Amino acid sequence: MEHTKISPTPDAAIAAYSGINLIGGARVPAARTLAVLNPATGAVLGHAAAADGAETAAAVAAARAAFRGWAALPARERGKRVAAAGRALGADAETVARLLALETGKALRTECRGELTVAADLLEFYGGLGSELKGETVPYNPRMLTMTTREPLGVVAAILPWNVPLVLMMLKIAPALVAGNTVVVKASEEAPFATLMAAEIVAGFLPEGVLNVVCGTGAKCGAALTAHPDVAKITFTGSEAAGETVYAAGARRIVPVSLELGGKSPMIVCADANLERTVPGANAGMRFTRQGQSCTAASRIYVHASLYDTFIERITAALDTLVIGDPLDEATDIGTIISARQKATIDRFVALAEGTEGATVIRCATMPEDPALCGGLFMQPTLITGLPEDHPCVTDEIFGPVAVIQTWTDYDEVIARANDSRYGLAATIWTTSIATALDATARLEAGYVQVNQNLTIQPNVSYGGFGRSGLGKEASLEAMVEHFTRKKTIVMSFDA
Repeated sequence: MEHTKISPTPDAAIAAYSGINLIGGARVPAARTLAVLNPATGAVLGHAAAADGAETAAAVAAARAAFRGWAALPARERGKRVAAAGRALGADAETVARLLALETGKALRTECRGELTVAADLLEFYGGLGSELKGETVPYNPRMLTMTTREPLGVVAAILPWNVPLVLMMLKIAPALVAGNTVVVKASEEAPFATLMAAEIVAGFLPEGVLNVVCGTGAKCGAALTAHPDVAKITFTGSEAAGETVYAAGARRIVPVSLELGGKSPMIVCADANLERTVPGANAGMRFTRQGQSCTAASRIYVHASLYDTFIERITAALDTLVIGDPLDEATDIGTIISARQKATIDRFVALAEGTEGATVIRCATMPEDPALCGGLFMQPTLITGLPEDHPCVTDEIFGPVAVIQTWTDYDEVIARANDSRYGLAATIWTTSIATALDATARLEAGYVQVNQNLTIQPNVSYGGFGRSGLGKEASLEAMVEHFTRKKTIVMSFDA
């Protein structure tokens, strides 16, 4: 399980991965392609494969053919290979991070390097859990041996978004592989290259066909993958609407589906909160350095009336210090929105706020002045105040660098307002009172609740939402056992 560090230039990597799918351990040219744009300049970076039904079926067939041999390996051996792949990904992290910055527009220093660190760590984390794939003995009858075992499901379809594709890929493939499944990843057509490179590094430690990647649209590639009769499990991260489609596809074939969908996560700032910690925590929680393109973004911020004016002043000043610019520039804090379509969606929400009586829109930081970036999809961090609770900017996921800040005075009321959402992914409360923290964490209706901090996804910290934010958990032992294995009950009895 040796790995030779790759370290090509980003241009060479893009050329190598343009127009191909990874099927059965080989780079397979696609019949059709889609242009991939650099969101910081508008220039064409390369071309993603636009896999059709036949190409997707070939990837599933490769995974199906590899399944029995991979599942037969001892779980600890599978884990060792996955862990070794994590170390290899870490060795090539800088190359992959630069590729990620080019295609997603996320800043290299503040976002992409950190994503590679977590992605590699997830592989090593799950690689060490092979020994936990165990059943139990059941005290049914002392004259019978009754036990359960855990078995892999088969071919797993893992469908990725574009915002944090590498972390989200590892959240899916690492537990699936260690559990003994084979995988077909559907990469985002808007950000395929870093996914392909990272997957090829991992695949180098696995038998051919165990890990495959297809690129293409959801309508063709994604639909073909979720409908394929040999796919035994679907795991999806993406929008609420797309999640409905994926869930329906799984229901038609009665296969298990796990979903990580959208969020409109509340953050409550109490009167006793320490603003020295809360303001930078709010900036981190809103994922402004990721352009707000995060399901867990704390996009509804409720600030106690006694702190409201000071909070607005301080968060605005803090955001004004951030540098918007070239994602590869080490000075850049904030890069670009992923696509013109996504930016237009964000702009529509902000325009709705601007047209609402009593609302104030505060744009922070300074747009880049470099002429080379004039075609880029840059956007300032934006704060909106004075909106009613039923406004679309308050109720709907914007998925951009836009936070709505509201005031409150009554604790029970603000808890009710925080819970008044069809989503339930994450929530945060800032307080110095243990009693308030314990009460709020019990009452907030979200799957990932934090107090006085805003961590992103971390290995060994169970992650997943309630309501229309999805089904199932990720990043934990629970995720591997519950979502990527099936339980078999065995009862044995012999004549005396």
